[in-house]
Amino acid sequence: MGEHEKLICNNKKAFHDYFIEERYEAGMVLQGTEVKSLRNGKANLNDSFAMVKNGEAFLHNFHINPYDFGNRENHDPDRMRKLLLHKKEIVKLFAKIREQGYTLIPLRVYFKEGKVKAELGLAKGKKNYDKREVMKEKDMQRDIAQGLKDRNRGARDRD
Repeated sequence: MGEHEKLICNNKKAFHDYFIEERYEAGMVLQGTEVKSLRNGKANLNDSFAMVKNGEAFLHNFHINPYDFGNRENHDPDRMRKLLLHKKEIVKLFAKIREQGYTLIPLRVYFKEGKVKAELGLAKGKKNYDKREVMKEKDMQRDIAQGLKDRNRGARDRD
């Protein structure tokens, strides 16, 4: 994350369920009450995804809580939001998404120089055995770290 960025929300589940191959930064078309709600950190990326339709990219299932002090003009929390990408990027992404197994997942949403940005990942789904391998690797690393910690503690006790 850059020094002029403020994180709004993360999608931790994306790294567990997908292999992220490429990353893209996109702006978003938002209403005023949505930006105010995002400034309060009231957003959720779980189960959200992006799609390319008619040469435009859209973010689906990105939940932004209604603004607390909004009136009848408050936004719909789960509406589809347009993503701002260059035409070349959209064409490239559309071609990749058409390939088997690729999907476009939002990884995080943040403020960058006062503007709301979404980091998108071109991802391929993990199989269950891939997830088990990753978990097994993490367990082994944790056990190794714990073993070294115990060994160092035992050396101090003997001194």
